[in-house]
Amino acid sequence: MIAVIQRVSEASVTVEGVIKSQIQKGLLVLLGIEDDDTNEDIDWLANKIVNLRIFNDVEGVMNVSVKDNNGDIIVVSQFTLHASTKKGNRPSYIKASKPEVAIPLYEKFVTTISGDLGKPVQTGEFGADMQVRLLNDGPVTIVIDTKNKV
Repeated sequence: MIAVIQRVSEASVTVEGVIKSQIQKGLLVLLGIEDDDTNEDIDWLANKIVNLRIFNDVEGVMNVSVKDNNGDIIVVSQFTLHASTKKGNRPSYIKASKPEVAIPLYEKFVTTISGDLGKPVQTGEFGADMQVRLLNDGPVTIVIDTKNKV
C-alpha cells in the first residue's frame, strides 16, 4: 500500500459536478493498493497516518497529530500511485489491484482509519473520475509505502 499524505487547510472531492466530500483542517490521503497488501498493512498504515505528528504545536513545531488536532481526513483511492515508468513513456499499472481486490481493502482501510481517528472519515468514489481540490498547508506532503516499514 502506498499513501500520499497531504496536510491541508481545506480539501474537497467532486464527482460529476457534485461535491462528495469536503474538509477544513486535516489530511488528504491518496491511497494506492496492490494485490499483496494485507490487513496488517491496513492496520499499520491507518495507525501511522492518524498518529503522524505533522501539525504545528503552539511553538510552531510539527509535533501534533491529526487526531490530537481533532482534524478531518479524506481518503481517495488512486491506482496511479503504483505506476511503473521504467520502460517507455506510457506508465504501466500492472502492480495496481483490480477493483475486485482493491475495493474490499479500500473499504477496510477507511473503516480502520475512522476507528483510529475516533470519527468518520470522508472518501472519494472508487473508480470515478474525481476532481480533487486542496490547499496544501505548509506545504507538507509525506509518502509512505507499507513495503518499506523498517
